[in-house]
Amino acid sequence: MISDGGEGSGMTEAKPETADVVIAGAGFAGLALAIALREALGPDFSITVADPALGRPAVDARASAIAAAARRMLETLGVWRDIEADAEPILDMVVTDSKLDDAVRPTFLTFAGDVEPGEPFAYMVENSRIIAALAAKAKDVGVALRAQAATGFDSAASRVTVYFGDGTAIAARLLVAADGARSRIREQAGIQTFGWSYGQSAIVTTIAHERDHHGRAEENFLPAGPFAILPLRDRRSSIVWCEETAEAKRIVALNEPEFQIELEKRFGLHLGDIKPVGPRGTFPLGISIARSFIGDRLALIGDAAHMIHPIAGQGLNMGLRDVAALAEAVVDAARLGLDPGGAEVLDRYQRWRRFDTMTMGLATDGLNRLFSNRSDALRLVRDIGLGLVDRLPVLKNVFIREAAGLVGEVPKLLRGEAL
Repeated sequence: MISDGGEGSGMTEAKPETADVVIAGAGFAGLALAIALREALGPDFSITVADPALGRPAVDARASAIAAAARRMLETLGVWRDIEADAEPILDMVVTDSKLDDAVRPTFLTFAGDVEPGEPFAYMVENSRIIAALAAKAKDVGVALRAQAATGFDSAASRVTVYFGDGTAIAARLLVAADGARSRIREQAGIQTFGWSYGQSAIVTTIAHERDHHGRAEENFLPAGPFAILPLRDRRSSIVWCEETAEAKRIVALNEPEFQIELEKRFGLHLGDIKPVGPRGTFPLGISIARSFIGDRLALIGDAAHMIHPIAGQGLNMGLRDVAALAEAVVDAARLGLDPGGAEVLDRYQRWRRFDTMTMGLATDGLNRLFSNRSDALRLVRDIGLGLVDRLPVLKNVFIREAAGLVGEVPKLLRGEAL
């Protein structure tokens, strides 16, 4: 039995409502899972998504890379058509490695081409647009949207009872924690995480520029960390700018002219005049992975299960891989008349996702340590390595398919197949 011991944590006198699945959190992962289950299992399989953010406009200064596999999934779920007009395909990517004051930033590695003819390996979309499309689709397919946070839960042999601050409760067969990196549900379940801070923060904003980017993404590795220029619609780019945390706070607090100077040092003027057109935000960077992705009638997905460095642009895509794997496990069980919150279903999900998550987490950790340093000797070694990879098209194609989410045991939704 697990609860937070406060209001709504088992003290309700009213008989609980019932649902098959309760999802705590209405971010990318929570909403996508709700849609996937509803589309596959129909109206007789009841799903509730609970999050106090529901009913409020989606506000997020960030943009995300949607890899090819994630795009296939969103298309299969009927969401991509509502996002596509705002999505900018990444047609080309260049990687540079230099010091901040270097006059020239030589290109050491380039990626171009499609994962399949006419299918770019990724798209850039603003987060608020993705969330709005997912929320609208969830509502359209009949997912129950509840603008409240789950305050506690009790796990029993056949049910998990989820409590809310107003004294109401829902008895479900499965609770899914999709409530972010500081997951309250994960904490109440007693699931520990392991990881560490990088002492870095990412500065995020949107830039308008005079010239067209032609779908090119840039990853400029600087001693303090990567500076990424990611293409958006209408001659705009999303900036993900990594600095040591104290320096990031200093830069974000600058006035407009001073911020512009710091930005131009890193961005350059290859796209003509540039101008910030979005709010500035900072986000602390680190790695954090849950020691278990499951509990009694509980599954963790998205940021509640893992947080990794944005150096490879895989954050949203990792969460959607969780969704595809968990949805397939639940749907297969439900169609056989089995318990969708049973231990076998949850074990299958964890086996599917945890190794892949550990592998990606360690890979991004290694990349960040390799590139976010001031060692000239290490810089020489990594630049030689980048140059060698650039001359091996077969290896580059492997990297592209890996980044696109099309390597390994890929769930049906990520292959573009309905459940």
